Amino acid sequence: MPGKFAGSDSDDLIAGLRAQIPAEHFAFVDDLLARYDVPVLEHVEDRDEIAAAINPRGAMALLEVAFQHRIALIANALGTPPPELVTRSKAAGVVVASLVGQAKHAHRQLEAGVDLLIAQGTEAGGHTGSIATMVLTPEIVDIAGARPVLAAGGIADGRQMAAALALGAAGVWCGSVWLSSAEDVAVQAVKSKFLAAGSGDTLRSRSRTGKPARQLRTAWHDEWEAAGSPATLPMPLQSMLVNEAWQRIDAAAQAGHEGALELESFFVGQVVGSFEGIRPAGEITRQMAADCARTIAGLAEKARA
Repeated sequence: MPGKFAGSDSDDLIAGLRAQIPAEHFAFVDDLLARYDVPVLEHVEDRDEIAAAINPRGAMALLEVAFQHRIALIANALGTPPPELVTRSKAAGVVVASLVGQAKHAHRQLEAGVDLLIAQGTEAGGHTGSIATMVLTPEIVDIAGARPVLAAGGIADGRQMAAALALGAAGVWCGSVWLSSAEDVAVQAVKSKFLAAGSGDTLRSRSRTGKPARQLRTAWHDEWEAAGSPATLPMPLQSMLVNEAWQRIDAAAQAGHEGALELESFFVGQVVGSFEGIRPAGEITRQMAADCARTIAGLAEKARA
């Protein structure tokens, strides 16, 4: 539920949003796919309704779905949660969390009444700010006072978890590490690229959603950054522009298409460089916890020495 997004006063919200996408942007994406010879799909899933949900009307609809389930926590990102979210959550005994990327975000979230802050550093995958986790976490901990803070961004093993606890976090919030799990649904073409990538092979780009999001750098991003390419559009217009393109790229890359493999990417943090193989999520979790305990015990021994 981002604080800033493109809206429309049209009764037909999707048509009103699509009308705001310039023809030159559609032409650019069509030309890009043609130059990489990405095949056309016989069936394209219509995801405009999902993208268009990024507005107050859509947010309330999402909340209705969420509260039909027995949830324990609901987290908001890209902005301050709407009052309706906080009020309804507290009435239902649901913890409200918010992701923050800088101090001013934390102040706004606390004023809105959230129960838990997630300090997400720039190392994280997906939508991030530009401040590193090592700097951000203690800053947010000091602002939060008695309210707990989870550290996020660049945490994929027990040593990083122990570091987050040393910075004052009550725990950690992991994302990218699960992309190396057997349970993750990413296509094999993406996972293979992750296993071959280094920690320097990611970038923050607006080219998928309209807001800065860290992802694996590929030819897709080079094309959007090249001279003469159009500027990216605000959320959710950029997503509506490229949704079909990414369905085509994913399908073709999974089939081994050379051009699609050059373009293929996904949201992932800098910890991608630590991926050595695909493991069950339970194994990843147990090893992280054990390594964290071992690291803390080792530090205690050094302190006594």
